[in-house]
Amino acid sequence: MDVIIPEGATGFLHKAGWADAAIEPLPGDASFRRYFRVRQADGRPAMLMHAPPPRENPEPFLRAARWLDANGLRAPVIHADQAEAGFVLLEDFGDVRVREYVEAWPDDEAAVYRAAIDTLLALHRLPPGPFTDYSLSEYLREVRLFTEWYCPARGLYVDVQGWTAAWEEALAPLLPRQRPGVTVLRDYHAENIMLLEGLEAQGLLDFQDALVGHPAYDLVSLLQDARRDVSPEIEAAMFDHYCRGASAAAGGAFDVDTFLADYARLGAQRNAKIVGIFVRLWKRDGKPRYLDLIPRVWAQLERDLAHPALAPVAAWFAANIPDDLRDPAGVLGGTFAA
Repeated sequence: MDVIIPEGATGFLHKAGWADAAIEPLPGDASFRRYFRVRQADGRPAMLMHAPPPRENPEPFLRAARWLDANGLRAPVIHADQAEAGFVLLEDFGDVRVREYVEAWPDDEAAVYRAAIDTLLALHRLPPGPFTDYSLSEYLREVRLFTEWYCPARGLYVDVQGWTAAWEEALAPLLPRQRPGVTVLRDYHAENIMLLEGLEAQGLLDFQDALVGHPAYDLVSLLQDARRDVSPEIEAAMFDHYCRGASAAAGGAFDVDTFLADYARLGAQRNAKIVGIFVRLWKRDGKPRYLDLIPRVWAQLERDLAHPALAPVAAWFAANIPDDLRDPAGVLGGTFAA
């Protein structure tokens, strides 16, 4: 763990009224952001986020946090910020993440996930927030991470133009259904949801990349988690729980089959993107530990590709990715290119 306190942090805390607070570094994530727990002499805690420009920009986090809080959702309260220097002092949600809690108390898993689905339903009842649209060009930029990073690392020469064309065809039916759209947090999963008071009071983290898009995106992010196994039974039950809530909100005008097709489309899109990101984290950023997560993500990708809505993308995989690399159990086997 990097224990070096960023230059300017003590001055920022002094101006924020936390001059004498103790500073404790916390483990980092896949980004260039760093987090510190700060604690006053009386025990009062807060979180210090350092998102240093030019690699990071705290402004999107601040905008999203304030919008979520203003609309009744539990993002951390912002105590102070110095965005130009990358510093934000925010509410401390504690240490109880959904991931660790449900692993310790598996009998509570369904209740915890139902509460997380209820948070999504509440978010989706709101008009979309002040965020950019999740455009086709953004979807395509993300899935190209697969051909830009994973395929070269595997020594594969693939049909890149065909990859883009397949995704354009697969995503075309979905695009009209994400207008006017909902706020999409884009990284909604068990490591970014905190338990605050009981199982149902849940706090949100890591929403700085929020866009306006399709309601299935955050649902598939939660239920096809890259970092923990969500059983098929829990995924199916929570999918049904979401659909019942969305149908009630729409007065019964909710097509489950169409929504399931879009869920598969966005699951495949997200999982293909994540495979590329995890390889990039290794090759570019020197973080090889994310490679161990690829088999789980790949298994989810293969399940999504089985849906007829993904037929163009499934055909591309059949033509470009050798069968021995498509077995999730052996997806990390063989040799990655240096």
